[in-house]
Amino acid sequence: MSLSKYLMAIDGGTGSIRAIIFDLAGRQIAVEQREWTHLEDPRFPGSMDFDVNRNFQLTVECIRGAIDRAGIQADEIHALATTSMREGFVLYDRNNREIWACANVDARAGQEVSTLKSISPGIEEQIYRVSGQTFALGALPRLLWVKNNLPDVYEQAAAITMLNDWIVFRLTGELSVEPSNASTTGIFNLEQRNWDLNIVRSCGLRDDLFPRVYESGSVVGKISAQAAESTGLSTACLVIAGGGDAQLGSVGVGAVSPGQAALFGGSFWQLEYNTTHPVTDPACRMRVNCHAVPGMWQYELIAFFPGLVMRWFRNAFCQAERMMEQQSGVDAYYLLDKQAERVPPGSHGMLCTFSDAMNYIAWKHAAPSFINFAIDDRFDRNVFYRAILENAALVALGHKKMIEAFTGDKISQLVFASGASNSKLWSSIVADTMGIPVSVPVIKEATALGTAILAGVGSGIYGSVQEASQSLCKIEKTYEPNLKHHQCYT
Repeated sequence: MSLSKYLMAIDGGTGSIRAIIFDLAGRQIAVEQREWTHLEDPRFPGSMDFDVNRNFQLTVECIRGAIDRAGIQADEIHALATTSMREGFVLYDRNNREIWACANVDARAGQEVSTLKSISPGIEEQIYRVSGQTFALGALPRLLWVKNNLPDVYEQAAAITMLNDWIVFRLTGELSVEPSNASTTGIFNLEQRNWDLNIVRSCGLRDDLFPRVYESGSVVGKISAQAAESTGLSTACLVIAGGGDAQLGSVGVGAVSPGQAALFGGSFWQLEYNTTHPVTDPACRMRVNCHAVPGMWQYELIAFFPGLVMRWFRNAFCQAERMMEQQSGVDAYYLLDKQAERVPPGSHGMLCTFSDAMNYIAWKHAAPSFINFAIDDRFDRNVFYRAILENAALVALGHKKMIEAFTGDKISQLVFASGASNSKLWSSIVADTMGIPVSVPVIKEATALGTAILAGVGSGIYGSVQEASQSLCKIEKTYEPNLKHHQCYT
């Protein structure tokens, strides 16, 4: 093998699959991406099936394409790790063949949530206290749906993995899971960082589907001969257990120590807060997950729709900016930001309700609304745009207050990453709303970097996650809060 070494991250998001190559200094060398789609089964409203064969072919194309773009030899890839959307999973039969899979956006199991809640009073709260999960996002309703609607599949099933673990399986032949994504199933004992079979038994489900758990950053295997032939990777390439996208995003922005917080501003916004004590909330308001750092957990609070709302507003009302983007190459969001900078903080008192603060056990959302505006010239399109930015930040402030009230800790600074952090205006609004310094990393799409860091730790290139994050995760800018604006938002 060449003395030159590179690390690969394979990132399976909700809408696409990517292969990203990094050098050992954390610099992105090449990326190859393919969109994938999740098709609804016409028999089952709300279903979103995951096509394992088509999607692995796209994964292979990404791996080969990234190597070609990097201009390196395939055997220079020393190790790789995988990440993916959370909550989606795959079922396998006794011959390790995939027999059913769903994406995280699958919504077919609404009736099963009601069925599970009817088993016994307080069963959802009891499961939450052990697992940190309610029925809102976890695997239990979908497994019950398979049992009720696809009994042949349920009978044949012999194993379950998450989607990042499925990529590992396709590359190594090893069935495995790691705690950060598997804990989102609601079938994990948080404290033990392992499956809790009493949970599935209490729900009337099988207890023999659960493969070995590998901590994130540990070696699962090497590229199999079959995978080497299809991808071009070397059979000497190590495959390292990765993790869920939000947890590996935390690694990629350096949020790997107790008391650190990170806010990820994408289609949905997640506020992650690190803790060494996986204590669940008596009111069941906050999600608790295993971090991708062994011995650490995260409180997670989710805001629905901020990135999607921005895209809707741009597409529905900002045709002039979109046309300017096509003509000049200047991002339409940048143009909208520049106009919204002239609107005073608080948007003249107007609020919008596109996302509510999280209540995990009883998650409800107000009807999308703009409220408290007057029919006068102050309330132009720019005010409505700024109010959308402020809504996301205000929900994040509510989530910060929930964490502080529960833990007794004070969040004194925050890392802000993902797509929204590209906006200087949105970043400053987050700092002003939170009333604390907000740092934006150089690499804003941090999940891939976090995945590569785990590949490097697991293969012995880096000494620890903390050491690698400190070295590779750089801050581009820190936004200091304007305390007058903070009072307005408070």
